[in-house]
Amino acid sequence: MQKLTNKEEEIMHILWKLEKAFVKEIMAEITEEQPHYNTLSTIVRNLEEKGYVSHNAFGNTHQYFPKISKESYRKRFMNTAIDNYFNSSYKNMVSFFAKEEKITAEELREILAMIEKK
Repeated sequence: MQKLTNKEEEIMHILWKLEKAFVKEIMAEITEEQPHYNTLSTIVRNLEEKGYVSHNAFGNTHQYFPKISKESYRKRFMNTAIDNYFNSSYKNMVSFFAKEEKITAEELREILAMIEKK
């Protein structure tokens, strides 16, 4: 599947939250600078062309829904990020967050406990 732009990803998060929505319902969920209705409609159609979204037609309007789950997208996104930025090493990723003080020693112990349980 093609990579999503930041705006497309924002729209996907809205669709994952709503599960199905018309463009006007998506628009209502956008908290920051709202795009023009036609711009948003184009973004949603681009998501459909990329295979992330499908729709049910109701006359001239379309109700859109995600074709890919948030979990599937997250897995693909994380694997790509780890491959591209951490040399395919989860150890490098975790050490990066530790150095940036984004993860505490207690959280690392919790992660180790989860790993040991499996």
